[in-house]
Amino acid sequence: MDAGVITKVKRGFYELTDYVSREEAIIARLFPQAVIFLESALLHYGYTDRIPMAWQIAVDKNSTKSQYAIKYPLIEPFYLEPKFLQVGIDKIKIEGVTVKIYDRDRTICDVLRYEKKLEEEVFTNAIKRYIKDPKKNVRKLFEYAEIFNIKNKVQTYIGVWL
Repeated sequence: MDAGVITKVKRGFYELTDYVSREEAIIARLFPQAVIFLESALLHYGYTDRIPMAWQIAVDKNSTKSQYAIKYPLIEPFYLEPKFLQVGIDKIKIEGVTVKIYDRDRTICDVLRYEKKLEEEVFTNAIKRYIKDPKKNVRKLFEYAEIFNIKNKVQTYIGVWL
């Protein structure tokens, strides 16, 4: 560290100073149980153009909160019930690291569940872009809506357009 060859990211986690890893890969290595969530997932799927201030990740509500107090990368943990944490996870490879991210249908359910936490423009764009997305899976969307008890909301915002 004194020579500037490595940089400390978190206690016990260091990176080569000259090598810039993608933040998703760093998050996946630091928190293997975390799932890329909400606005961060929206950005990945192209449902928003707005880059979130911090990486939003879903984590177990029973996990130790202090472990998420890191300076880099900036993260915003959302503490979820364990039974909801595993619903709709996709795995992608970034720099050889497996990164967990919620699939597009689960992400739209999260958008509807956390509507009040999102700016209106982000919310509206996400819904519109999902409706136009040929990769959407409406059956999965309604399965997730049933699990999260938001079937009426899904019917109101998305069912009208399908």
